[in-house]
Amino acid sequence: MLSALLISLLIGYGFGLFLTGYFLGKLENVDLTTVGSKNIGTTNTIRILGVHKGGLTLLGDCLKAVIPAAIVYLIFHGGHPGDIHFLMLVAAFGAVLGHDFPVYMGFKGGKGIATSAGLILICFPKALPLLIIVFALIVFFTRYVSLGSITVAVLFPIEVAILLLGHFTNWYLGYEIPAFLISLIACVLAVYKHRSNIKRLLEHSENKFSFHPNRD
Repeated sequence: MLSALLISLLIGYGFGLFLTGYFLGKLENVDLTTVGSKNIGTTNTIRILGVHKGGLTLLGDCLKAVIPAAIVYLIFHGGHPGDIHFLMLVAAFGAVLGHDFPVYMGFKGGKGIATSAGLILICFPKALPLLIIVFALIVFFTRYVSLGSITVAVLFPIEVAILLLGHFTNWYLGYEIPAFLISLIACVLAVYKHRSNIKRLLEHSENKFSFHPNRD
């Protein structure tokens, strides 16, 4: 099982290294790490490159958690369902790690929200609707994407705990505690990656979301 866990983690990490927004920016001779919020995620991509490129970034960053989980399923299917689904979760989490800490960029990557959304989609789909609603409402009323992201990051492991304890999902039989711990670590990573945003929110200097590109 240890070798399967390592293989799953490495597959996920490898997919996570494809920083969608960063490479889309490079196609237009724009380095997203030097403009706007200097982040390679969806929000800054929309701000700098427009809604179309931002949408592609969101899709790409989500899929890079979904695809390795699907690959791991194809590799290890046929075993115990709990084993398979936990390996899929490890692969998706590896993608989050690859996005957040890409080795070729000095381990300085994105904030992992879209990739975490891909993890939730493939591993905890029942948790996704509430998170989307909460995120949308917060962004709609405040226009702070960071606040919406931080809020759903904190809500995610709470939802996972409820789903596991209430037996609303039986995917992780025998792996309930490790599955919850991964969701908790994903939450901590997301909050940690938003530490500068938290500081700006407290100082009332955080940038509000806009669909209008601005490369200044």
